[in-house]
Amino acid sequence: MRLLTLAAGAIAAVAAVPLGFVVYTTIDTGWAESARLVFRPRVAELLTNTVLLTAIAVPLSVIVGVGGAWLVERTVLWGRRVWSLLLATPLAIPAFVGSYGWVSAIPSLGGLWAGVLIAVLFYYPLVYIPVAAALSRLDPALEESAAALGLGRWAVFVRVVLPQLRLAALGGAVLVALHLLAEYGAFAMIRFDTFTTAIMVQYQSTFNGAAGSMLAGVLAALCLLLLVGEVAARGRARYARVGSGAVARPVRIPLGGYQIGAQLALLALVAAALGLPLWFVVRWTVRGAAATVPADLIDALGTSLGYGAVTAVVTVAAAFPLAYLAVREPNRITRTLEASTYVSSAMPGIVIGLALVTVSIRAVPDLYQSATVLLVAYVMLFLPRAAVGLRAGLAQAPPSLEEAARALGASPPTAFARITLRLTAPASAAGAALVFLAVTNELTATLILAPTGTRTLATEFWAKSSEIDYAGAAPYALAMVLLSLPTTYLLFRQSRRSAGPITRRRGSR
Repeated sequence: MRLLTLAAGAIAAVAAVPLGFVVYTTIDTGWAESARLVFRPRVAELLTNTVLLTAIAVPLSVIVGVGGAWLVERTVLWGRRVWSLLLATPLAIPAFVGSYGWVSAIPSLGGLWAGVLIAVLFYYPLVYIPVAAALSRLDPALEESAAALGLGRWAVFVRVVLPQLRLAALGGAVLVALHLLAEYGAFAMIRFDTFTTAIMVQYQSTFNGAAGSMLAGVLAALCLLLLVGEVAARGRARYARVGSGAVARPVRIPLGGYQIGAQLALLALVAAALGLPLWFVVRWTVRGAAATVPADLIDALGTSLGYGAVTAVVTVAAAFPLAYLAVREPNRITRTLEASTYVSSAMPGIVIGLALVTVSIRAVPDLYQSATVLLVAYVMLFLPRAAVGLRAGLAQAPPSLEEAARALGASPPTAFARITLRLTAPASAAGAALVFLAVTNELTATLILAPTGTRTLATEFWAKSSEIDYAGAAPYALAMVLLSLPTTYLLFRQSRRSAGPITRRRGSR
């Protein structure tokens, strides 16, 4: 346990480098100048935009994600197996590619509600996938007992089902909120100003480190408030279950006259999040195929694959000590260590990039503009993606099983490997898939930290689209989507498999 604590502390210390960079810059700037840069009308405008976007888009994403999961897992929905996969598929489309598709359809698209539209359409799967997986493995006996006590279907859902989904829904909501705080490309394309887009413009136009760092400081404060709220809402409820789990499939609720409405709602959602962007990506690709042949597409594809695979493995390994301590040894220190890793992921990639550039130049010049520094940046950015899934997986792996294995003669390492690691393997795979998807689509940190001559699908897409060369950018967007689709499918299948087998009871449907 001491070794895990030391490892978690080291990981948290590395993850705190960007925040330390912001604090150092603030002190170096001076309190008077810092206050002048923070308390000005422009910051108030950005704060309003960012808070409104988060306050509206996150609850809507939770509603869409939980609602979609409930329709697929708890109702007699026509084509539910197809819908269950289609609802997860928008995760394969980067948000900035989604904006590219919507701007191609509506060039005048912009403002707060456009930001909410993009955020909900392309981030709700972060809620839908864990909630659907949690729903599929809930013990139906609890719902049957509540119904036998006289509760109606809606009361059973609100009082029995929703509390058991809290961990999955909160984890997904935090991921959505963190993505909104750090997203650049999607909102820049629709001309909606947030702290992240303003910081990027600040650095690109004048390289005014003080002004940009003050904005990043406010952004980090928002992240801390978000994390404190999430920890308080998470509570100390236990989600582990001992035994074989559910012994029967839950009785599905017939939709009756609401069947057509449910089908149309899901069709509209999938068409907006999946159909429209893919249509314009393919259309631009076909239109520009004769004139634009991206000779470096294969090189960019190979680079994205390599960074994605390596980062996925390293990030899951780094997240495990933090998640394990947060679940098995919950106290103020372990929760602080876990929460500290979310701060860097909420900060824009450009701030993380500049922090690592500064540290590498001053401390380890040989690592400047190396693949190692870029890998560290990816781990900082996407550690929560692995930690959230691992935390949920560990919460549902009872410590008593490991204790029983030790009582039967297994050594602590053997019991840990055979029990805990096996039970958390699906969560580890899901976290690795999420990290892989994120790395292959990451933009801003890659632009700053990638070694000279490195090309990824995301950076090449952004270079073309920034020049309004939509036909030239389309092949890279299509490659990102095609690369992400198999991983999204595997992630979806893994989340379903993690529910474990459910035997059918006689007379059940």
